[in-house]
Amino acid sequence: MTVAPNPLVHFRGLPPFDRIEDAHMVPAIRTLLSEADAAIAAIEAQVEPSYAAAVTAVEDAVRPLFDAWGVVTHLSYVRDSEALREAQREVQGDVVAFSLRVGQSRPIYEALRTLRGSDDWEALSAAQQRVVEQQLLQGELAGVGLDGEDREAFNALSAESAELGTNFSNHLLDATKAFALDLHTAEDVAGLPETALRLYASTYAEAHGLEGAPSVESGPWRVTLDGPSYVSFMQHAAHRGHRETVYRAFIRRGSEEGRNNEPVLERLLSIRKQQAQLLGYPCYAEVSLASKMASLSGVRELSGRLLEAAMPAARAELAEIEAFAQANGHEGSVERWDLAFWSERLREARFRYTDEELRPYFPLPRVLDGLFGIVARLFDAHVVAADGETPVWHPDVRFFRIESADGAPIAAFYLDPYSRPATKRGGAWMNVCVTRRRTDQGVEIPVAYLTCNGTPPAGDRPSLMTFDEVETLYHEFGHGLQHMLTTVDEPSAAGINGVEWDAVELPSQFMENWCYRRDVVRGMTAHIETGEPLPDALFDKIVASRTFCAGLGMARQVYLGSVDMALHSTYDPDAPGARAMDVAHAIASETQVQPLLPEDRSLCSFAHIFAGGYSAGYYSYKWAEVLSADAFAAFEEAGLDNPAALREVGHRFRDTVLALGGSQHPVEVYRAFRGRDAQPDALLRHHGLLASAPAE
Repeated sequence: MTVAPNPLVHFRGLPPFDRIEDAHMVPAIRTLLSEADAAIAAIEAQVEPSYAAAVTAVEDAVRPLFDAWGVVTHLSYVRDSEALREAQREVQGDVVAFSLRVGQSRPIYEALRTLRGSDDWEALSAAQQRVVEQQLLQGELAGVGLDGEDREAFNALSAESAELGTNFSNHLLDATKAFALDLHTAEDVAGLPETALRLYASTYAEAHGLEGAPSVESGPWRVTLDGPSYVSFMQHAAHRGHRETVYRAFIRRGSEEGRNNEPVLERLLSIRKQQAQLLGYPCYAEVSLASKMASLSGVRELSGRLLEAAMPAARAELAEIEAFAQANGHEGSVERWDLAFWSERLREARFRYTDEELRPYFPLPRVLDGLFGIVARLFDAHVVAADGETPVWHPDVRFFRIESADGAPIAAFYLDPYSRPATKRGGAWMNVCVTRRRTDQGVEIPVAYLTCNGTPPAGDRPSLMTFDEVETLYHEFGHGLQHMLTTVDEPSAAGINGVEWDAVELPSQFMENWCYRRDVVRGMTAHIETGEPLPDALFDKIVASRTFCAGLGMARQVYLGSVDMALHSTYDPDAPGARAMDVAHAIASETQVQPLLPEDRSLCSFAHIFAGGYSAGYYSYKWAEVLSADAFAAFEEAGLDNPAALREVGHRFRDTVLALGGSQHPVEVYRAFRGRDAQPDALLRHHGLLASAPAE
């Protein structure tokens, strides 16, 4: 009997998702770990101070392992199962240990140092020099300078940190799945739009194993804490008691017995503090910022300026919402579970439209047509559907290729658009499937995973998107463009690789601006029944509402970034009686116009900083938004109604921000595009807060 080869071992290019099972993961990773370890040992035994020996050979040695581990990680996000979790737990520590073993390799590190000081240095390309510089820094941050007990302690902490990050994510997913509110009467669902009722009826049917969904009109319905379900309920449910129930459950996610993330996050903070001290840094924030654009003082300065501009507006916005609620029958104070409901009613009254009016104009297929159209116009990159060319991990997933005008292949991507609360992590993200590199066979084109959690189709209707979901799709596609349109052939500097973390949001936030262009919106809207594009009157209202509650939104982002930075700089998790939750509540009292509820445990669901890449880096969203707003201002200055000028600026944006990736420092890349450094005025202007900003 012939045993089929393990599909995770030495695959090249696109993963064979149709053949990968949970049972393949542990044996594949163990096999690849053994091979990679032997390959690195062989390199260390005779490594020379050359780029080929100290960089390219190392990349080639570890690639099979990290390609396979990337697939395992991706599937844990989008196809969760207990078997997959167990497989990941079994080998994750070994993968982390191997990563540290490479990062702490003295022979490789010394070869890189010698190369940097040799006569061969000037013969390297700028991209290669930057790769060497960054790998030296990453080696130092990985503990290459540590010996003996210090190295053992650092490595043990790293392994524990990786396991805790996975536990945090799993606890959050389990907590999201654990809550459900079943509703049975018309009073229970008063105010909820048809699209929400369709989703809730479908969710109820799936949860109870019913073949057909219950009646949209008569229920029953099930509300969950998954993004599309939660947001729609909080914005539209007239039943205040149910809103309170759902809100209180949402802010306690990940703090329940058996899946409590509070001790997890406290331990993670302690680990990060200890590792920073071992590396000789005063706090973990300084470790994080060592490889970013910003300094700790720069982060605080930007946060202070944004908060100073936001708070007067936020106070006025809250007062206006409260007055509107009182005038329309609300009794008592406007609580946290009332805010989304009454702000949505105020927005509807002021701008005379609802999100539900917009949904029929934004079926996903049409939105994709519009998105791909603007990408072709600006960047001369043409998206072509390629469904069926390669296996996918779920029937909802689509596959596309990107080609030049003459049909030459540039890149490809998977799109996983809909929420699946039972098996898929919440949120939206872009991740790397294949990185661009040049081989003996030519250029290997980049491939991306684009994952969203939008409203799924209901019955025979396609996904009808909220405007927020449309913006999210554009945001993630911006990340994808930087990965896919890179022209850098060094994999460690291609696409998003090597880009400082606080600059990586520039292309994604930049793309959101096009959702407010009339010609772009006309190209991505078609009413599900009439086929008509979004009327100009509705579009004008969308644009007018763009700055609605901008102060509250800005203040919230500053709050989250400030909590993150405080926890990783001034907070001591090992001090007697210390609680990170107290820090979050204290900062909220200074940066929020509504206090947190005493039982608020939202820190337990702050996956960005405890199970993602944003620890001591959440400020990056606002830091990069300064760049993205200033970048879009270049298009405004050229003339948004001038196709030739837009194309010229678009090509310059593609040839710099999107093409150069991590081959140059982001400041240099941005100057090459803009001709100067970024300024925050455009950001404040786009948010309607420029008048509130302090003078320079």
